Amino acid sequence: MGMSRNARFLLWLFLLLGWLPCHAQESQEQLASHYYTNGEYAKAAEMYEELYRRAPNKFYYQMLFRSYLELEQYRDAEKLAERRLKQYPNELDLYVDQGKIHERKGESRKAAKAFDAAVDKVGFDTKQITDLTQAFESAGHTDYAIKVYLQARQKMKNNYAFVSELATLYERTGNYEAMMREYFDLLDKMPNMMNSIQISLQRVLNETANPKIAEGLRKTLVQRVQEHPENKQNLDMMIWFSLQQKDFTFAMAQAKAVDARFPDQQGESLMRVAAIAKSNEAYDVAQECYALVARKGAESPYYFESRVGELDVRFARINRNFPIENKRLWQLLGDYDRLFDELGKNVQTVRLMRNYADLMAYYADSLQRAADMLYDILDLPKLPPKERDETKLALGDLLLFAGEVWDASLLYMQVEKANKNDVLGSLAKFKNAKLSYYNHDFQWAKTQLDVLRASTSKLIANDAMELSLLISDNMEDDSTYDMLERYAEADLLLYRNQLDSAWDAFNAVATSALSHPLFDEVLMQKAKIRIRQQRYAEADSLLQQLVDFYPYDILADDALMLLAQLNDEQLQHPERARDCYEKLILDYPNSLYVDRARKRYNELKATLPAIN
Repeated sequence: MGMSRNARFLLWLFLLLGWLPCHAQESQEQLASHYYTNGEYAKAAEMYEELYRRAPNKFYYQMLFRSYLELEQYRDAEKLAERRLKQYPNELDLYVDQGKIHERKGESRKAAKAFDAAVDKVGFDTKQITDLTQAFESAGHTDYAIKVYLQARQKMKNNYAFVSELATLYERTGNYEAMMREYFDLLDKMPNMMNSIQISLQRVLNETANPKIAEGLRKTLVQRVQEHPENKQNLDMMIWFSLQQKDFTFAMAQAKAVDARFPDQQGESLMRVAAIAKSNEAYDVAQECYALVARKGAESPYYFESRVGELDVRFARINRNFPIENKRLWQLLGDYDRLFDELGKNVQTVRLMRNYADLMAYYADSLQRAADMLYDILDLPKLPPKERDETKLALGDLLLFAGEVWDASLLYMQVEKANKNDVLGSLAKFKNAKLSYYNHDFQWAKTQLDVLRASTSKLIANDAMELSLLISDNMEDDSTYDMLERYAEADLLLYRNQLDSAWDAFNAVATSALSHPLFDEVLMQKAKIRIRQQRYAEADSLLQQLVDFYPYDILADDALMLLAQLNDEQLQHPERARDCYEKLILDYPNSLYVDRARKRYNELKATLPAIN
């Protein structure tokens, strides 16, 4: 049965009468907040007095208290805090308010007495503890916030309560020793917290530029390792810290200690150090770590991975700009063959198989053996899609090297299509664009390269930008594209390692147009030819010309890096190499080579006194 008209009217009237005072109070609260925000504290205090009288909640109390302080009405503020404390004795942050009044009046002893009273009354209520510490921090008394947590610990009889809170407060006060003590005491009690502790420490190390933090952390760890050599957690933390600081030699030393003291770990720490050292190009450390694990024998759970890793590091050490000694090359290839005999050719050794094909094709001049190895990979059962596509790219490069241009392009297109939103797809797109450049299809190549300049991979984006600018600069300068076509033909000869023919072709470009914008690129390519021919002094001269005459060209940082490596690795001129690295760091701070240059510069700087 429906509600009568009179009943509906009465219900509406009841709701309206209930809504009006609520709405009025809400409007009054907004007006009070407006007055306070605009510095009209007297008006704000008057309105908050009325609001607090009607609804004595904590928010109205706090706003009224703050208004009194701003007006310097300390007596009113004191009475307000005292009355509320009698009514709500568990709100310990009210003692902080009393202390703030005394501070404003210059009564430091009375302020300290009020603060101490709050700390003494701390109990087991976590909300009470949180509110009190927040009140102390808001009042600028982090030292008292620390006392609150320590007092709560004592009351709870739990020395591991509030670790992260205390560590954060110690960090803010610059007491890094106490901060670390909190974390490491917790680690001793709860080893499963290591990951969380590492994340917290990593944040501090990354966000704080103060070197005292890293030094303090190192000292704390060394002390704990010396005092408790049987504690694996401390050793693991030492390894972690050393890796964070990129001190890979020290990290390896600690990993060896773990391996010796805890043989049941089977070299797990050494493998972890090896992987991170390899990714940071600390190849000596990585290779030694892998070798140590490999020596444990085939029964070790990391034997397979260590053998693969060791060969992978030896391959990574090859500088693609410089030829490898023939004796060293065939020794390395022989080690690959022996490992394939032992471990087989399977999904787990695919990376080694591709590296072997690379060595055969581009260093040992054995294209057929290289191609056979790549086809062997593609024939493997259950080959993961990523491995398949990476192998297709390698095969495409090999076919281009051999002159099978269209077959190479087909493979690149297949990989691009299968990896449209992936870095691998961008790499395939770049390779296909470069192939079009070799084929003189400059317009299409540039269109693809301009898309790739927005690639998520910095390396691909940088390479795409360089090639795009090379094409656009020379298309604008020469409407017939004659010089650009001749340059691309010479570039392809260089890619195919036909060094004498490439040299003659680049020379022809240079002598045809001495002022042509291609001349700096010609210098770079001629330098690369002389390096491959091991005519290093000539390469040095060519690179120096590029640096001197084209310091603002896009190739300047490439030339400086190559010049530094040439003097560092081949000419054995460490001082000149150091100077080149330094110039690269200072003059080209946005270069992709800066991190590598800085690392090697620091190493040379440290060893040069002994050399001199």
